Amino acid sequence: MSVEKIVLAYSGGLDTSVILKWLEEEYDCPVIAYSADIGQKEDWEAVREKGLATGAEKVIISDLKKEFVEDYIFPAFRANAIYEESYLLGTSIARPLISKEQVRIAREEGADAVSHGATGKGNDQVRFELAYIGLDPSLTIIAPWRTWDLTSRQKLVEFAKARNIPVPVTKEKPYSCDENLLHISYEGGILEDPFTAPDEAMFTMTVSPEQAPDKPTYLEIEFADGDPVALDGEKMEPLALFTRLNQLGGANGIGRLDMVENRFVGMKSRGVYETPGGTMLRRAHRDLETITLDREVMKIRDSLIPRYSDLVYNGFWFSPERELLQKTMDETQKSVNGTVRLKLYKGNCTPVGRKSDQSLYQESFATFEEDNVYDQGDATGFIRLNGLRLRIQALQKKG
Repeated sequence: MSVEKIVLAYSGGLDTSVILKWLEEEYDCPVIAYSADIGQKEDWEAVREKGLATGAEKVIISDLKKEFVEDYIFPAFRANAIYEESYLLGTSIARPLISKEQVRIAREEGADAVSHGATGKGNDQVRFELAYIGLDPSLTIIAPWRTWDLTSRQKLVEFAKARNIPVPVTKEKPYSCDENLLHISYEGGILEDPFTAPDEAMFTMTVSPEQAPDKPTYLEIEFADGDPVALDGEKMEPLALFTRLNQLGGANGIGRLDMVENRFVGMKSRGVYETPGGTMLRRAHRDLETITLDREVMKIRDSLIPRYSDLVYNGFWFSPERELLQKTMDETQKSVNGTVRLKLYKGNCTPVGRKSDQSLYQESFATFEEDNVYDQGDATGFIRLNGLRLRIQALQKKG
């Protein structure tokens, strides 16, 4: 395979540092190291310096935090996306954005190939490559983990030392993690035994629920067309608002998840997650929908959530079917306007109030007190007609 220039999705860690040098040697061409800032805690200047020292022709660091919240997190949460009824898709949603920027840089820099550091066992290889194909099928895709002979960490370390690539001297974490604005995920290592509880010291976005404040925190989230627009009456830009949700949720121990999920490639995988702001946002959003969405519309929309979530998890963000479903989901959100009050307490996020100018809840109809808008006698015929098939079935059995 002959390529002229490669753009590598680069983190500065051992794997992508080795890949950077390996690509340069294997393809004998310039390699651009590209890093996406989507909210992870990182010394970006150190990443830049290491990339250049390792042989990158150029290091590009793109600040994508605003776009991540507005164009990826919020659309997915308008759809109430959740994978296997638990996972809020923190890594899955980020991959298409990272890929989109990588393709943009490849076009801008005149590169004809893109590369990533995902292994051949996980979901990320699929997510990256389906995005590349969906955005620019002319690009050559290079996946080193599926082709090289560096099949162990020891071999990576030996390769790095032989080429004077700095190898971290800090104690290796007994798991791998992925961080962005929406979440932190932990997997592998000691977590591969699904019966082993995660160490409390592992968590970084949330305090232990046991150590959270002894008094509840109350918060009001205002929505417009399904998106959060204000906290406690203060209008805020999406990035600032979501950052604040993370802070409040983390301080109250909200958003931890320990699950075994089904990877797209076929195997089961144990993952531990922290998603404080996302957990609160989804809980409030769904609660507001209980008073603003029609019952039958909600049933149809809810039936589509698993399909939408599977598409995101499996890497089909840029597919026509995901875009079709997004339009359908967004259509239901035109009436999702109002405010939800949440009670945050020791890992629990509980809606305790909701209001909307477009509420379908009418106290005059629902009241247990005397009213003049609902004739209870109408229920007799309603019940009789709905019970007709049951009556016929019972008569058949009796006969």
